[in-house]
Amino acid sequence: MENYKLHVKKGDNVMIISGNSRSQQGKVLLVDNKKKTAIVEGANMVTKHAKPDAKNPQGGIIKKESPINLSNLMVIDGSGKPTRIGRKLDEKSGKIVRYSKKSGEVIK
Repeated sequence: MENYKLHVKKGDNVMIISGNSRSQQGKVLLVDNKKKTAIVEGANMVTKHAKPDAKNPQGGIIKKESPINLSNLMVIDGSGKPTRIGRKLDEKSGKIVRYSKKSGEVIK
């Protein structure tokens, strides 16, 4: 499987548009290109039961984020609204940049 250009990158602010965590916003912590999933900070929380070990000597119940399919995420632009992403050639730098289809501004 090839590495495709995705509309979401690590560090982007995104809104979840479907699922149990719908309408929550957060920062992307990790993107898995092969599985087309991302982990969003504070969203899609699951509970894990952990046995005591060296890292966690107490053990117990741990809450952590689980992956969300990229099709359920929309990037938030500078105005704070979810938007679709496009790519265009930047005249100044000559590089391809991502931009908001809603407002037209470049997304860093």
